[in-house]
Amino acid sequence: MSENPAKRNNTLSKIKNISILGATGSVGVSTLDVINQHPNKFTVTALSTNQNIDLLYEQCIRFHPKFVVIADESLTNNFISKFNANEFQPEVLTGAYGLEKIASLNEVDYVMAAIVGAAGLPATLAAAKAGKRILLANKEALVMSGNILTKIIRQNNSQLLPIDSEHNAVFQCLPDEGVGSKVSKIILTASGGPFLKKPLNEFKQITPREACAHPNWEMGKKISVDSATMMNKGLELIEACKLFQMESLDIDIVIHPQSIIHSLVAYRDGSMLAHLAYPDMRVPIAHCLAWPERIESGVEIMDLVQVGKLEFARPDLKRFPCLKLAYDAINGAESSPTVLNAANEIAVDGFLKNRINFTEIPIVIEEVLQKLEPKKMNDLESIIETDLYARNYAEQFINQSLIKH
Repeated sequence: MSENPAKRNNTLSKIKNISILGATGSVGVSTLDVINQHPNKFTVTALSTNQNIDLLYEQCIRFHPKFVVIADESLTNNFISKFNANEFQPEVLTGAYGLEKIASLNEVDYVMAAIVGAAGLPATLAAAKAGKRILLANKEALVMSGNILTKIIRQNNSQLLPIDSEHNAVFQCLPDEGVGSKVSKIILTASGGPFLKKPLNEFKQITPREACAHPNWEMGKKISVDSATMMNKGLELIEACKLFQMESLDIDIVIHPQSIIHSLVAYRDGSMLAHLAYPDMRVPIAHCLAWPERIESGVEIMDLVQVGKLEFARPDLKRFPCLKLAYDAINGAESSPTVLNAANEIAVDGFLKNRINFTEIPIVIEEVLQKLEPKKMNDLESIIETDLYARNYAEQFINQSLIKH
């Protein structure tokens, strides 16, 4: 019998110390908003950013973390110069070492893992080894690491709580003992992104600005493009298989443009439990910060009459070929999800930099998935090696076959 991704053994009996990996991104900002509403329950111990040192400085002045990490080491002196001599100043760390340190500090209770992409994996693993409660907003870490992350979590009595709205919704709708024999199916919902009804013959002309204009959610550029291609949902499919120990055949994906129902769990007796909320990341963040208790998130309770109607449809794999590639990856070799994620990151970056067009994103991913040989994923080194190999091949394919010289 499988279990929920955590055990009910923590309460809010004392103030919890939080490290936020990716504090200046949308999830990090929302996390700080929830924390700010509950100063008697949480305190900020550490924050990190890649390059947004202006916002990081503002967060430091407001929340007084003991440590900050700047992933881009070249910005360190510029960041330090922002502080006046009489001001509070945190200890400044840099690079991957700094991220792993603030993820494993003895005084830290919870780690918000919100760094987008593969860059967040080492620090997430460090938090798991240190026995922390991990609030996982970085789906790529679990997609890449296969069963390694979950194994480390079990070995070190860590906890893994999903922040993605869909997985958090599933978590809330499952019985305490997890999937087990009671659950028949998990249903993940997807908005369909900004191009749900756009004519397919216009996809080639889609611009990065259009792809980043999500109709319901405020997200970073990479995640917004993933939503437009539905790769975001493909990665969530893989993550759900790992989190809840289910086969891909037992996980359905449905288009739900309103983004009100975030996921559903279907039970053996024919009943279904659904999680409903306005599309606001503060809802799952507040749930995971307080779990198994409940606290205010700052989001209003839904007015169902105002919502009016809810629509559902099956995804069109011709419109969203990236979703099919994700199914292929989870049902393929052990290394395929890592390859899929790496190729997607390179392809999305190429699209955002106008090196390839929107319709070439799945072409890059499929090429890399087909050409790279399967590999065993035994440890972090093998994951990084496979990830790097896939990235290099994707770059090579873009440069040699797609860019018009």
